[in-house]
Amino acid sequence: MQSNDFMKISLAHINDLNEIMEMYKSCVSGMEKHKITQWDKTYPNKDVIKNDIILKTYYIAKNNNLIVGGVNIDQKEDVAYQNIKWEGRQQESLIIHRLAVRYNFWKQNIGYKLMLHAENLTKEKKMSYIRLDTYYDNKIAIKFYEKLKYKKLGYIYLKPNKYRYYCFEKKIL
Repeated sequence: MQSNDFMKISLAHINDLNEIMEMYKSCVSGMEKHKITQWDKTYPNKDVIKNDIILKTYYIAKNNNLIVGGVNIDQKEDVAYQNIKWEGRQQESLIIHRLAVRYNFWKQNIGYKLMLHAENLTKEKKMSYIRLDTYYDNKIAIKFYEKLKYKKLGYIYLKPNKYRYYCFEKKIL
């Protein structure tokens, strides 16, 4: 478990599932207020997050015992990732999925601390890169990843009813 001032980051447990889904509901509400259409009421869903928890790849950020953020960190790349010219194509990488922060905690460095946790995990596992994608209209996330020195390397199409997702990569080791 990592402690950051008022916040703790740890692996999620199945009994955290309902509160995690409330956090996503809050995050999606904030995204909608900012005209971001990446997620909706159907995704991320309870089955996806439950599976992440079972696989022990889902991390939560807690502030005073309230789940304020979460992220899945694993090595599963969507098949569409094969179309990107990754700088670290030959090296093992961790992949960020479903990074979210409870809306009323936006701009409090929760996302930054979760990403820092992911980068530390990458180092611990002696992997060289982190990869992720975000939807084209999620300007907040795009700016966030660029500020953290992630390189935008191209785009992919993940869902039939969605436009492009930008792919990012950062060398860690």
